[in-house]
Amino acid sequence: MGEAVAEFHLLGPVEVRLDNDQLVDVGPARQRGVLTVLLLAANRRVSTDQLVERVWGDRRLPDHPRNAVQTYVSLLRRALAVVGDVAIVRQSSGYMINVDERLVDVHEFRSLVEHARAADSDTDALSLFERALGLWRGEALDALDTPWLNSIRVALEKERRAAERDATDIQLLQGRHGALLARLSGWAEEHPLDERLVGQLMLALFRSGRQADALRLYQQVRERLATELGADPGRALQQLHRQILADDPALAAPSPRQDEAPWAAGGAAAGKAAVPRQLPAAVPHFTGRADELKALTALAGQVDGTRGTVVINGTAGIGKTALAVHWGQQAAESFPDGQLYVNLRGFDQTGTAMRAGAALRGFLAALGVPPAQMGDPDPDAQAGLYRSLLADRRMLIVLDNARDAEQIRPLLPGASGCLVLVTSRERLTGLVAVEGARPLALDLLTPGDARELMSRRLGAERVGLEPDAVETLIGLCARLPLALNIAAARAVADPNLPLAALAGQLRDAPGPLAALDAGDAAANVRAVFSWSYNGLGDCAARMFRLLGVHPGPDITVPAAASLAATGRDEARAALNELAAAHLLTEHVPGRYVFHDLLRAYAAELARTSDTADERHAALHRILDHYLHTAFVAERWLNPGRQPVTLAPPQPGTAPEALMDGDQAWSWLEAEHAVLLTAIEHAAKRGFDAHAYQLPWSLGTYLDRRGDWPDAVATQTTALGAAERLGDLAEQARAHRNLGSAHSPLGGYRAAHSHLHQALELSRRLDDRTGQAGAHQRLAWVLEQQGRHREALEHAEESLALFRATGHRFGEMAALNMIGWYHSLLGDHRQTVIFCRQSLDLSRALGSPNGEAEIWDSLGYAYHHLGDHRQAMTCYRQALDLLGQTGDRYNQAVILTHLGDSHQATGASYAARDAWRRALTVLEELHHPGAEQVRIKLSSLT
Repeated sequence: MGEAVAEFHLLGPVEVRLDNDQLVDVGPARQRGVLTVLLLAANRRVSTDQLVERVWGDRRLPDHPRNAVQTYVSLLRRALAVVGDVAIVRQSSGYMINVDERLVDVHEFRSLVEHARAADSDTDALSLFERALGLWRGEALDALDTPWLNSIRVALEKERRAAERDATDIQLLQGRHGALLARLSGWAEEHPLDERLVGQLMLALFRSGRQADALRLYQQVRERLATELGADPGRALQQLHRQILADDPALAAPSPRQDEAPWAAGGAAAGKAAVPRQLPAAVPHFTGRADELKALTALAGQVDGTRGTVVINGTAGIGKTALAVHWGQQAAESFPDGQLYVNLRGFDQTGTAMRAGAALRGFLAALGVPPAQMGDPDPDAQAGLYRSLLADRRMLIVLDNARDAEQIRPLLPGASGCLVLVTSRERLTGLVAVEGARPLALDLLTPGDARELMSRRLGAERVGLEPDAVETLIGLCARLPLALNIAAARAVADPNLPLAALAGQLRDAPGPLAALDAGDAAANVRAVFSWSYNGLGDCAARMFRLLGVHPGPDITVPAAASLAATGRDEARAALNELAAAHLLTEHVPGRYVFHDLLRAYAAELARTSDTADERHAALHRILDHYLHTAFVAERWLNPGRQPVTLAPPQPGTAPEALMDGDQAWSWLEAEHAVLLTAIEHAAKRGFDAHAYQLPWSLGTYLDRRGDWPDAVATQTTALGAAERLGDLAEQARAHRNLGSAHSPLGGYRAAHSHLHQALELSRRLDDRTGQAGAHQRLAWVLEQQGRHREALEHAEESLALFRATGHRFGEMAALNMIGWYHSLLGDHRQTVIFCRQSLDLSRALGSPNGEAEIWDSLGYAYHHLGDHRQAMTCYRQALDLLGQTGDRYNQAVILTHLGDSHQATGASYAARDAWRRALTVLEELHHPGAEQVRIKLSSLT
């Protein structure tokens, strides 16, 4: 291989990338550490002693550290042999890497920032800042962990933030305060004591007409500074506060430049600002609708400080979604704060139209709100939060496939610069009359547009050869876009088939699709669908019909195999055949979905071609597939939890094999939406056992995500199913789970009510294990309320009950809880006594998760006894155990505690590293605990 040019990336994961985009393997962490130290000192000598100190730090050194450095250098030379003009050379008891510093992102970043600060114009400066900040790909020196490298990481992060603040100043000078608000708010949450940042946010709020919010922010920061640092705001922030109070004209915003887009929207430097881009890909071969596109563009131009709403209505398959998405993609630059999209499934044949609350939670998540911070699961409360977040943003919101006005009212923003596009088969006159929405009715394509669509799909030459056949096809498809596209797809799939023959097949097909009840010209849609369906093999045809039974919204190959009781290879072949026939779409790799009109057709075929028993069996199999796989996932995540008892899966069901906690978590993440739909579907279709067992199987997953609103919703469904079955034990279990789910949302009254009902039901059943579980949950809720003495009493009740029933896992957990509550009450030596008992039991039971939690409790006790080194030993024991189980949430909890102990010993760099690692996990899990870790990190800045 010849020599290549390479770029050296340190502002993120350490990597060397060639100009052909291939990565150079630069070895394990220590070897990458040697390369990193040399690159940071590019073209300057680093002594061998410095390399050893910086790469190993306080870690255990190898027996011959100089030999180890020499070995790593030799391996790096070999790896970099393909790179031109780069060499690691020996220099008097040290090494130096000769490299063009412009190819090392750290040095290029610093050079660009230096030039930006010396630039002659704001425009040039901003462009240079953009380039500099665009070099960042994550946390600098990611995955390298020594005190020296951690200190460099901290210094680089400060340089990055300073560059962001400088760029923000320029944007404010250019009048871009509106585009900055979301990003500045996110940064301010991370760095609440950064007075320069707070001043920038106050100014942006003031210029956006939110004077009261700017003043409130100042008061919050002033109180925080006084509480945490015993200091007042600096002179500059005080002056800005006085100017805002006086409504000083000097703070007025300059006119924004019209030729410049908002800086770095959604880019690498955007911090925590949520700029969603949820629109689906634009529809290929979109044709016509010139008047409608012009009308939407005109309306968008009128939206300024007030919400605009358009209802695009028309029959199924008329192209409502295609129009909304096509225009939205064209107009994206007019909505710098992003686009939200949701398919409300208003006319889904399963009858499971999306609830407003589910759609709101999806939007709030897209706007950067962790599930647990969404507050009360009541849609009205979440709608208020949603409207607050959209205030002063300019966004496009597409509410697709709405059933009625009531479904979408909670999704409408308040007075803002947002445009809402609603698509529906209904006219939604209530929205027009009450909300001032503008109707935009879609008719069939004009004959000219229909010919243009066929020409684009089939090619002008083929259309020109058979113009009469094309006209016949257009007429038989009634100029309905969906039907025309399917007809065209059939013709494209068989280029040798005359178009006249296709027209003849359509003419001879059976009557209209029953699901299309608009009574208009869409009379041959079923016939068009039948072309694709009738050309399928037997396996694919059966799969298509059974997909009409599936709850949705999409399906994978393993699930499809269970649905149809086939092997996976056969299922994959069937799904691929359906996709090739345009009856399914693989909208993301491995996941298949279809248009609701096709779903209606599939369900109709299932009703006419398959017996009621066959359809029931297919639904039973797919529910079993999700239940048994989710059950295994739950057991991986929380093996000590008292399980539900499942019936064996139906014949033909092949649940997925999950080999560890990571696989379990990944599967639950991917199937989250399907599982929630399956729970609702099971309850509606009379599968009540599945309707309470599936929520149990999602319990640990939803808890670790902090997704308590979904936990409340699913456990409410579980309780209803248990009540219909008259199963008091499962009712008690659902009440226990509801108590746990309500508490983190602040619903303590509801939590206590459910848990006391669980306790009463368990007493009626003489179920002492259930009673013990209720006491445990009550203890936890009381802990959240700060009522530690009462929590201890309930934990002691649970211990007695678990011991009476011989439930050793429960006894282990109760001993640990008692120890924990003694620590919260200040009696840390008692904690050690109880937790050591719990530790002995956990080792006998072989419970790594339980043992890790006990080590965490012991670490907390030793920390507060002043034995910080012993505390850190306990925390590391816990982390080693959790590394085996894949429990990332509890890893984050323990890393947070480890950081506390490091800070107590004055090891700020080690504390920062532990907290950063914890924060990364919590942010990936969207867990609300991330906020407390951010506060800890901000205290070190």
